Amino acid sequence: MTMMTPQPMDQQEDEEMLVPNSDLVEDPQPLVEGPQPLVEGPQPMEADNPGTVENQANDEPQASRFTWTIPSFSRLNTKKLYSDVFLVGGYKWRVLIFPKGNNVDYLSIYLDVADSATLPYGWSRYAQFSLAVVNQLRSKYTIKKDTQHQFNQRESDWGFTSFMPLSDLYDPNKGYLVNDTCIIEADVAVRKVIDYWAYDSKKATGYVGLKNQGATCYMNSLLQTLYHIPYFRKAVYHMPTTENDIPTGSIPLALQSLFYKLQYHDTSVSTKELTKSFGWDTYDSFLQHDVQELNRVLCEKLEDKMKGTVVEGTIQKLFEGHHMNYIECINVDFKSTRKESFYDLQLDVKGCKDVYASFDKYVEVERLEGDNKYHAEEHGLQDAKKGVLFIDFPPVLQLQLKRFEYDFMRDTMVKINDRYEFPLELDLDRDNGKYLSPDADRSVRNLYTLHSVLVHSGGVHGGHYYAFIRPTLSDQWYKFDDERVTKEDVKRALEEQYGGEEELPQTNPGYNNTPFKFTKYSNAYMLVYIRVSDKDKIICDVDEKDIAEHLRVRLKKEQEDKEDKRRYKAQAHLYTIIKVARDEDLREQIGKDIHFDLVDHDKVRSFRIQKQIPFNTFKEEVAKEFGIPVQFQRFWIWAKRQNHTYRPNRPLTPQEEAQTVGTLREASNKSHAAELKLFLEVEHGLDSRPISLPEKNKDDILLFFKLYDPEKEEIRYVGRLFVKSTGKPIEIMATLNQLVGFAPDEEIELFEEIKFEPSVMCERLDKRASFRFSQIEDGDIICFQKQILPESEGKVRFPDVPSFLEYVKNRQIVHFRFLERPKEDEFSLELAKNHTYDDVVERVAQHLGLDDPSKIRLTPHNCYSQQPKPNPIKYRAVDQLLDMLVHYNQISDILYYEKLDIPLPELQCLKTLKVTFHREDEAVILNIRLPKQSTVGDVLNDIKTKVNLSHPNAELRLLEVFYHKIYKVFPVQEKIENINDQYWTLRAEEIPEEEKNLGPNDRLIHVYHFTKETTQNQVQVQNFGDPFFLVIHEGKTLADVKVRIQKKLQVPDEEFSKWKFAFLSLGRPEYLEDSDIVSSRFQRKDVYGAWEQYLGLEHSDTNPKRPYAASQNRHTFEKPVKIYN
Repeated sequence: MTMMTPQPMDQQEDEEMLVPNSDLVEDPQPLVEGPQPLVEGPQPMEADNPGTVENQANDEPQASRFTWTIPSFSRLNTKKLYSDVFLVGGYKWRVLIFPKGNNVDYLSIYLDVADSATLPYGWSRYAQFSLAVVNQLRSKYTIKKDTQHQFNQRESDWGFTSFMPLSDLYDPNKGYLVNDTCIIEADVAVRKVIDYWAYDSKKATGYVGLKNQGATCYMNSLLQTLYHIPYFRKAVYHMPTTENDIPTGSIPLALQSLFYKLQYHDTSVSTKELTKSFGWDTYDSFLQHDVQELNRVLCEKLEDKMKGTVVEGTIQKLFEGHHMNYIECINVDFKSTRKESFYDLQLDVKGCKDVYASFDKYVEVERLEGDNKYHAEEHGLQDAKKGVLFIDFPPVLQLQLKRFEYDFMRDTMVKINDRYEFPLELDLDRDNGKYLSPDADRSVRNLYTLHSVLVHSGGVHGGHYYAFIRPTLSDQWYKFDDERVTKEDVKRALEEQYGGEEELPQTNPGYNNTPFKFTKYSNAYMLVYIRVSDKDKIICDVDEKDIAEHLRVRLKKEQEDKEDKRRYKAQAHLYTIIKVARDEDLREQIGKDIHFDLVDHDKVRSFRIQKQIPFNTFKEEVAKEFGIPVQFQRFWIWAKRQNHTYRPNRPLTPQEEAQTVGTLREASNKSHAAELKLFLEVEHGLDSRPISLPEKNKDDILLFFKLYDPEKEEIRYVGRLFVKSTGKPIEIMATLNQLVGFAPDEEIELFEEIKFEPSVMCERLDKRASFRFSQIEDGDIICFQKQILPESEGKVRFPDVPSFLEYVKNRQIVHFRFLERPKEDEFSLELAKNHTYDDVVERVAQHLGLDDPSKIRLTPHNCYSQQPKPNPIKYRAVDQLLDMLVHYNQISDILYYEKLDIPLPELQCLKTLKVTFHREDEAVILNIRLPKQSTVGDVLNDIKTKVNLSHPNAELRLLEVFYHKIYKVFPVQEKIENINDQYWTLRAEEIPEEEKNLGPNDRLIHVYHFTKETTQNQVQVQNFGDPFFLVIHEGKTLADVKVRIQKKLQVPDEEFSKWKFAFLSLGRPEYLEDSDIVSSRFQRKDVYGAWEQYLGLEHSDTNPKRPYAASQNRHTFEKPVKIYN
């Protein structure tokens, strides 16, 4: 589920995003009792999983209104109050209120599933609803908020914690309490849901869906749209790939594989191969991106990969159109034109009722006159008209609807849920070709038919995407919603995706008869039209002959393997897996793959045996497999001990061996796993042939032995022996020496390996105590080694078994990277997880040849972003290496290091600031390091010692600059501890003399450089360069100010003459004439907050334009889409 915390926005967005008035920000939310943060969430429609509301809404909704009249409201002394239960759509509901607020000074109100406690596991139901507090004096002031929610066990109530201020509710003059009675209305509409799990898309529709990886529904809807353009699919199939390519490393092969599976498989298809071929990790799959941006980046990649192949140019042929930007002077004969290509068009939704209105706005003529005249080369400034006309449209026309826009007044992104219509047939030759340029080929008929509607359901900070597509352009539409595909009618695909408000009929009129109205948060976001004259070419046949032979073979083999696995899984209940470990496995694994316990059962021979087969029959199969006659086999059951070790426990009895495999597995396996794990005991004679097994009675104990060599730092399995429980280790010393080829009288030390989780426990065995006294039992492990002589002890790292096992348990290879080159491993060290902070930095310093380990600073690794974490590890702030490597539930093996010029404990008491010092035309970057309690004044004094000043008594100031605007002048007494130089630029400069002696009517204003970009008739102001302050004297004209600016910036006349000057307020330019009095525009004196108003220096934008317009639908908080391979 994708849940994102909403950004703050103000009251004006009430109707749209359900934010209550007041300073509190709130979207609909579940009831949470107890203290809550002021910025609240989550939003109602952020879920991105197959069970979201839009996925399951099926039939026409059943709606009803419930009216709740509450007398003696102000005298209620209960914390929360439930209404009576009411029925809508066959479900029981009730309203829940907190009359004195749910820990806020607001009325809190929720819709609650009345019988949630008794409903079966996994229940869910979807409702659109509104909650209202009726104003009984003036109905137009009734407060009403609406939302929609998928109710389930975890979220059985949903609503508004901060519905309305208690001060308004309890004010008798406001009309919400009349005669101390409050009236609450709940309008509820319920849609029935279809059984998601039992539904078969392929059977129902002939098509299959795509699996959601976390938040990839936006990608799924786009991929389905592209797949259902057969000409595009055919081109993808014809991209050259080879049998040696790997799908996860080749975008063409991964896309071919995906399209093949969509065409020929019966169940939903995974996109993991494709996203891996993009170079994405799991983290990228849980980030929701913008459909248009992914479309642009993917098509760019494919265009590049198609170069030099038989399908080169396919992307352009399908999607590329051209328009002409023109500026035409009105009073002189001068016209400037520029041809640009586009792969999609962004159409305004705000203020447009339909697609045609958007196209009208797109080609709308802008007048350049007054302050905004056009500089027409030798003609100078001229009145002109500016606009866009289309030279040609592509066969496949992709229209991006600008549902997301930046609201300058609220300084935030908002979603436009307005009603916006789009036709089934789109005629772009209408009104005598008013959208076409004079150069357009009028013989081409620009009549289009709708192919796909991509829908976004939810709010500005996330939501869910799906697509309505008619693959063959017939009357039948299909909804592609991740894994599920359903048949839909044209009304659902078109009209219901227009947005706006939905009005539901009443079935149970209550207090008043106003209709139910709900804002529709699901609406069209992208439209794909196909030109009617090209449809036969584009909706072409694509069959197996279009698919490379190696791809068909590979994918058919994949499908067969998948089918085999499915059959295997389907029949699993009829079989038992028996895993048989032997001495050979122990010898092979111990000391290489494993050091603790005896065997890794995943690496031993396994048998898949039908449950009804007698165990004795299975022994015959073992005889064939291993060449060991049945009479020489003895099987031991493994058991998991309380200390989490796993050892052979006891031999099977003759009675057990007479049972079926299934019965034996059930009797021996308390965990009900499908596996039976056995140890096969076999005795070999001198000629290595199997011989009869010794009798085992109650006094016999089966022990396993490992030998440790301290010089080689190796441990290995050497065999097993039966010992008597009354016997003593000293009695088997000679046998053990013989087993490993030591002299018969070699002194050896014995240790019992007891456990290794959570820590190693390995204890010396008393040679003279009986095995029973030492609590030795079947399956125990005895490790032994030559006795270490005192003179040899210092020559080996791990002199005995316990120290070696401790080392093995804790050893950790760590890859170190220099922090400034975070992608490259510099060196690796073998360390121990329980190494202290001092141990680790000492080893790093030693490797780097640094005398003082305290000058090493380490930074941990973020396993998800594959980047260094933002904060380094403080001096001795962690106990051991493991704490440095743990990131949530993962253990990394990467650390980043820095070499400091002073010890870290000293540095931590200091604050380091990166400051750019500006003087005339030079900028010097300084690293200022001062005690944390220092002030800005101390910083400026330190800077004075490091730079050349214009004169010894020059005064300095420190500014905060962000995106080429000055946001703050720091007071000299401000402490530096909380100043952030990671996100903002800190700039120091001399204070000009003229600013020190401001007259009573002088103004200190901000001056910023900017370019103005008109994207589809919408002005975008882009600031750049270094902002600065300027003193404006009363009565001075722009001409006077320009002279001072040119002198200050030392700009040549030719360049300076091209600049325009404008007063900007909230991003809107108002151009100034030379004769305008500048000070009259700037009424504020304060510097703080003055970035809202500034004098702008407009430079002509000479940057080349990309064929794709930058996405206007980008959410400001999103990470950009990148395809890395």
